[in-house]
Amino acid sequence: MMDANKTLVTEFVLTGLTERPGLQVPLFLVFLLTYLTTMVGNLGLAALIWKDPRLHSPMYLFLGSLAFADACSSSSVTPRMLTTFLSKNHMISLVGCITQFYTLASSASTECFLLVVMAYDRYVAICNPLLYPAVMSNTFCIQLLVVSCIIGFLHPMMHVGLLFRLTFCKSNVIHYFYCEILQLFKISCTDPRVNMLLIFIFSVFIQSFTFLTIIVSYMRVLFAILKKKSAKGRSKAFSTCSAHLLSVSLFYGTLFLMYVRPGSGPAEDQDKMYSLFYTVIIPLTNPFIYSLRNKEVIGALRRIISK
Repeated sequence: MMDANKTLVTEFVLTGLTERPGLQVPLFLVFLLTYLTTMVGNLGLAALIWKDPRLHSPMYLFLGSLAFADACSSSSVTPRMLTTFLSKNHMISLVGCITQFYTLASSASTECFLLVVMAYDRYVAICNPLLYPAVMSNTFCIQLLVVSCIIGFLHPMMHVGLLFRLTFCKSNVIHYFYCEILQLFKISCTDPRVNMLLIFIFSVFIQSFTFLTIIVSYMRVLFAILKKKSAKGRSKAFSTCSAHLLSVSLFYGTLFLMYVRPGSGPAEDQDKMYSLFYTVIIPLTNPFIYSLRNKEVIGALRRIISK
């Protein structure tokens, strides 16, 4: 009788970042400005790299792809969050919810592998500069880019497929600002332990594998830099790699806290802050991290403005 009386949920309510009425409009303005800046920064950087022939090199090809992935990550979450601030209708369909999760997860997975590819590019450029043109050929760079995107697109499909085995009847309220997969598990009537186990296993594998690969690459880069006799050469090499290392630290630090952590976990408000950081803040800061200290990017921007 109890099973017969259950109503399966096909729509969810996103409570948003906060339920305090007085904060809705100020937060809307803040995140609208943040989103516009993110789009201008990332899409502008990608367009600049595409437009300027002097930036048609492997490093900037990967950087432009990373900027596009950041734009997709932010666009999967922020527009919906903005409507939640001002609209009284916080409903989102099950299909819309899963689509939002897939878009964000595919962008984040792609970004993990793009960061690995960028680390490998810097390793070859600094440790084997004479072989760099032969190793990092256009064909090989495109292959690395395609493989990163394919893995990014395929990995979340497994989790999406497993989401369809779940039923939702306890509640349709998601106390979050987007359809975060762990929040969906909380309101599932079906036992989500298989889903949670696979999330944990693949998060540990992908994040640990890509992070350790980046660390090994940069340890070898560091040793190569320290061997350089020229202070100018060391300074240029450090400058080239420091932006990438900062971006890696911010991105992986947040992901590890979200998906690879002890079962006790932090409070829900902390969860929201971690999610906000890697869905909104990191896509905002990445184009500035990579471009403000990059003389070639600044030079290309000046040439475009002067024309």
